[in-house]
Amino acid sequence: MKYAVVDRGDERSKELARRFHELAAQNGFQLDEAKPEIVISIGGDGTLLQAFHNYVNSISDVAFIGIHTGHLGFYADWNADELEELVSFMAKETPIMVRYPLAQIEIETSTETLNYLALNEFTLKGVDGTLMAQIDVNDELFEMFRGDGIVISTPSGSTAYNKSLGGAVVHPSIESLQIAEIASINNRVFRTLGSSVLLPKHHHCDIISKKDQRIQLSIDHISMMYSDIRSIRCSVSNRKVSFPRYRPFPFWNRVREAFLGYDVQ
Repeated sequence: MKYAVVDRGDERSKELARRFHELAAQNGFQLDEAKPEIVISIGGDGTLLQAFHNYVNSISDVAFIGIHTGHLGFYADWNADELEELVSFMAKETPIMVRYPLAQIEIETSTETLNYLALNEFTLKGVDGTLMAQIDVNDELFEMFRGDGIVISTPSGSTAYNKSLGGAVVHPSIESLQIAEIASINNRVFRTLGSSVLLPKHHHCDIISKKDQRIQLSIDHISMMYSDIRSIRCSVSNRKVSFPRYRPFPFWNRVREAFLGYDVQ
């Protein structure tokens, strides 16, 4: 088994990474940071997002395992004190491979077209004032938006920024994108639905800039700023991210433990 490790950078995560390398060597795993089959993320969900983008160009050939060193995460589902158990599973068991949908983001500026994949969400916000944009769904006008910004989330990212905006929590088996508004302004010119919208896999939306404006874009944890965006197309990618499951941990259990904190006896 070829593997790589991405850690958060704090002392505890680095120590766990060193211990994982020791256990991996004892079990005959091969460290291969260029072309791993499994990427181990040690830290939290943010660290796993970093690992995802480190290996996004080979996303079809790699799977991710998260070890959390703080609070339980939606992607990091192994505890720090379960390292030996995890390596034992990896050495002896065949996992069930769970695959989550990704968002395909195509950004057209005045000079180039850029393509990205998002695991959690894609966010755009106005920098110097309110964002003004036309939103088309399947090449037809849907609404005229004016407000602080727009969030496009994947199902697995629906529990993050999207949820704080009143969006729905969506099971990752539902291949879709969710559009959520950030502080929209409604008047006679700009009218929005006022609630989040769920688009199925075979649909897409276009966000078209309606004025000269600086726009802050975020692809998961990666931020950038543009002043010449013409349009942005968002759709469900044909590619997916893979997570090996060596033990069951249903999505709704993650939701319950993260937000409700109920213990099941």
